[in-house]
Amino acid sequence: MLAVAVSGIFPAAAAAPPAERASAAPPAGLQEAVEQTVADGFPGVVAYARRGERESRVAAGLADTANGRRARPDQRFRIASNTKSFVSTVLLQLEGEGRLSLDDSVEKWLPGVVRGNGNSGRAITIRQLLNHTSGVYDPTDEPNFFAPYLERHEWGYVYTPREVIARAVRHKPLFAPGSGWSYSNTNYLLAGLVIEAVTRHSAPSEIHRRILAPLGLKDTSFPLTDPAIHGPHLHGYDLTGRDVTRFSPSYDWTAGAMISTVDDLARFHRALFTGKLLRPAQQRELLTTVRYPGAPAYGLGVQRRDVPCGSEPETEPISTWATDGGGPGFISVSLTTADGDRQLVLAGNVYDLGADLRDEPPVPRSKGLMEAQTAALCD
Repeated sequence: MLAVAVSGIFPAAAAAPPAERASAAPPAGLQEAVEQTVADGFPGVVAYARRGERESRVAAGLADTANGRRARPDQRFRIASNTKSFVSTVLLQLEGEGRLSLDDSVEKWLPGVVRGNGNSGRAITIRQLLNHTSGVYDPTDEPNFFAPYLERHEWGYVYTPREVIARAVRHKPLFAPGSGWSYSNTNYLLAGLVIEAVTRHSAPSEIHRRILAPLGLKDTSFPLTDPAIHGPHLHGYDLTGRDVTRFSPSYDWTAGAMISTVDDLARFHRALFTGKLLRPAQQRELLTTVRYPGAPAYGLGVQRRDVPCGSEPETEPISTWATDGGGPGFISVSLTTADGDRQLVLAGNVYDLGADLRDEPPVPRSKGLMEAQTAALCD
């Protein structure tokens, strides 16, 4: 959600997968938290936690409700918008190599693609794509966008990235580029096309060459249109219990089509947030967050997020760098402390697109999700 020789990665030390760390008992309360999440309505939950060199894995509930197969931490799942941090990393590497600037216009690399109805690729920079300040509309917000899947049950229906972008620019921009913040998957579809314009390789192949192969992420993939998850995996469900595992990832492409495991996501984010994949200047750009009223502390495909560690006023929260994702059948979150010492990656196998479109929560309300974050990251 591919294979080329490894080259051009900074620093070179990132080319070797890290040694396996010693297994450890999970942090106190983590197993109970994932079991609570299942009790709250998730069919299954898997999680990876790390403190220093000590790592642990836990699971609860079912990977497949049809046959009662238990959830296991090594099973794959769709990571949805966690994909965005892979894409931003590739573009930052390309900038570090002098092949583009984040201040280049979209028009420079994709002439004529963003044009009409007040949209102008000349006014939008690559940086604004990556931090969601471009103002470009997200057509997945259209009421009928998911009709092929939800109404006609055409689970293999294919949207090409350019089709989705063309739907986006039929709408006026939400605001002038750089004057506001709004999360839009269109930004990352455009970012994927920029990767292809600069490298003349497919975006998935560049992600494989630059990140997956060097870090040994053997359980991470980037399907283009294949609706199946291959190998050991969680099944994904909507809130009615319908199995929606088979679902074409085409509409999400570089905005959210990848498949991974909790271990692989943790390995990638540890390398990313400890500076092993980017040059220092690009590392600073990755972690520079936007400042707009109502906007989260969003950098370039990553977000600064505080995890509360207690209800007492004097208790300091834990500061983390986070990515998350929610899409048909799956929700996941990856948290890494600012010093890189602690991590939590957690995935659950329910997400209801229909509920999202009805302005209802697409997942069950769960106190277990927050309890898992506190258990994994706080003392």
